[in-house]
Amino acid sequence: MTPEAVAEAAAALDQAERSRTQIGLLSLANPGMSMDDAYAVQAAWVERKLGDGRRVIGRKIGLTSKAMQAALSIDIPDSGILLDDMWFEDGATVPPGRFIQPRIEAEIAFVMKSDLKGEVSEDDVLDATDYVQPSLEILDTRILRADPQTGRTRNVCDTIADNAANAGVVLGGERIAPRAVDLRWVGALVMKNGEVEETGLGGGVLDHPARGIVWLSRRLAEYGDFIRAGEVVLSGSFIRPVETRPGDSIVADFGPHGTVSCHFG
Repeated sequence: MTPEAVAEAAAALDQAERSRTQIGLLSLANPGMSMDDAYAVQAAWVERKLGDGRRVIGRKIGLTSKAMQAALSIDIPDSGILLDDMWFEDGATVPPGRFIQPRIEAEIAFVMKSDLKGEVSEDDVLDATDYVQPSLEILDTRILRADPQTGRTRNVCDTIADNAANAGVVLGGERIAPRAVDLRWVGALVMKNGEVEETGLGGGVLDHPARGIVWLSRRLAEYGDFIRAGEVVLSGSFIRPVETRPGDSIVADFGPHGTVSCHFG
């Protein structure tokens, strides 16, 4: 994609979010769009937000399960940026109309106490982590899930450009020392309106939640970036996305580690 096309795509995504009106598939409008192009669009959109006064508070990692990777014919995760206006307190009510098509995922959030740069190991990730905590990620899509004329569905480039479908984050429950428990066995029952919708374990995220952060550190280094102390990193969902509608209440019960919840007004 040309710089002009990247800027145009970022502007379209920004307007889609503001107007709550989805745009067409960027991958269809830009044949040959690569993952590098998609990350360039994401970066340009984030720059627009920073120009409006937003602040980066962390990162998200997506597409960490084998099933999701197979569905999109890829073998690596993707990532997006968390901004301060995406933060919701535990138990918060999401205002009506805030999102277009919100969905929920349950994850383990890593809160960093030191920088993480380049080639790192799982042990390096745990050493750099202040604590981990139960979390919910609110997903939204500013891009249509499928083109109405051709039936073609979004591909990974559309998802990446759309800030990896990120829209909100909720942290709750217990703050856990990163080596206090085996994170592969930290999991949750995710309930919508009191009924269990999904269950999962941390081991469903690349076999260990820290592995996604290893990947993220390496990927960011390719672009001269790194994970910073104080940032929140969502390590990847261990459930399928749960569709939500106005009036829905979501609770993720992490057993001995507490619960995290939100309500859609």
